[in-house]
Parts: sequence; structure tokens; C-alpha cells
Amino acid sequence: MTQYHSKPVNLQGYVDWDDDENSIWHDLVDRQQKVIQNRACQAYLDGLEMLNLPVDRVPQLPEINRVLVKETGWRVEPVAALISFDKFFALLSERKFPVATFLRSRDEFDYLQEPDFFHEIFGHCAMLTNPDFASFTHTYGKLGLSADAKKRVYLARLYWFTVEFGLVKENGQTKIYGGGILSSPGETVYSLDSCTPKRAEFDIQTVLRTPYRIDIMQPIYYLLSNLKELYRLSQVNLIEQVEVAMKAGLLPPLFEAKEVTNAE
Repeated sequence: MTQYHSKPVNLQGYVDWDDDENSIWHDLVDRQQKVIQNRACQAYLDGLEMLNLPVDRVPQLPEINRVLVKETGWRVEPVAALISFDKFFALLSERKFPVATFLRSRDEFDYLQEPDFFHEIFGHCAMLTNPDFASFTHTYGKLGLSADAKKRVYLARLYWFTVEFGLVKENGQTKIYGGGILSSPGETVYSLDSCTPKRAEFDIQTVLRTPYRIDIMQPIYYLLSNLKELYRLSQVNLIEQVEVAMKAGLLPPLFEAKEVTNAE
């Protein structure tokens, strides 16, 4: 369950953000822009320039959509704070990226488990201007929509280690394209600069079989040779790959199991 609730969106697609939310947005963007410039991949930086997000106020959905529709045919779609997998995959299959219209509180300024407006807009939307990334995400949505619950669990790992926490080689350097990293100042630095996590060459079978946790810094990141690899992934039979991974079983986790309390 989440403590957050999406704000209403009017018929024109606008949200009535208040002064406190505008201030939180400003501080989140200001902080994150300081750490991404030499770490984000060029496709993300180009997309961010295209979006031209305001800093002094929360951007509005129609502003984002004007850019995305022009570049790749995508648009952002306002949703409740939590949506079902059926709804999630259905939206992606229609080239609609779900965005919960709430911003984190000051109390959870550094980290929250729910994807808020900052995470979705600042973290993900710049990459949706890239045709290879956009094509992969569209294909992923269509596959997820038709997959059963067990296969969706494996597909979730693919999404996690690409769209959310993916790294890519660029001119001999490692760069970030995953929105889960690019919306987090701590993980933006950790994913590239820390000696703690592993960074492995992207392999579809390894990725599908790698367990993850959402509430820790990632112990491993997978590295694409270039973003064209995402387009190539969208052209292979991913469900067949999932079936192979299901038969092979999961790899040993690279993290300790989360402690379960009575409250949980």
C-alpha cells in the first residue's frame, strides 16, 4: 500500500500543483542535474534538452506529450499511485507511459519505493524520445499484456535491468540510461563510481534469471554495448527466452533476504 494519492487531472490534462510541490520539484531537479551531466548517456541528455523541463515549477502532462508524440509517438498517461500489471502492460502496448500524479514529501525526499512524478518524468521521459528505447518499451508492453503471471515475473526482471537500472557503453565509457538510477542522486553516483556493485555484460538469459530487490542499492548492473541492442531485443522472441529461463531457474541472489517483521 502507498501513503500517496495521485492528484486529479482536469479535462485539459493539467494538475493543480501547489507551491510546496513546485518547491520540491525545483529542489529535486536542481540536485539531480548536478550529478547526471557526466554520467547519463547522450540519448538521455538529448531527450532532456528536447523536453526542456521547467525547474521552478512542476511540468504539465501536455507539455511532455507535445515532445514525445512528435519524436516517437509516445505520450504520458496519468494514473493512480498504484496500478495493476494488466493496466501497466496495456498502457505500454498503446505507447502510453503511466505517470502517477503525485510528488514525494520532504520526509521521503531522498528515497521512496513508489514511483512518483519526478521519477517518471525526469527519470524516464527523456529516454522515450529515443526510437530504440521507445520501440523496446512498446514491444515489452505488448508481450507483458499477453503473458501469464509466471512469465510476467521474468519479464519484470528484464524491465528492471534495462528501463529502470540499465547501463550502456558510449565512446568507451560506461553511462546510465535507466530511469531508476537517473532519478536517484545516490544511485547515479553509486552505479558508476562505487567499487561495490558488479557491472556485467548484458546477456538476456542471465538478466531474466537474476533476482533483485527494490529497496536497496543494486548489487549488479547489466551493460549494453549500445542502445541499438534494445531495438534488437525487441525483435527477438522474448517469450521463448523467458521459457528457457524458467526451465533453468533463478540464479543465486546477490543480496541478503529482506527481514520479515510481524508488521509485514
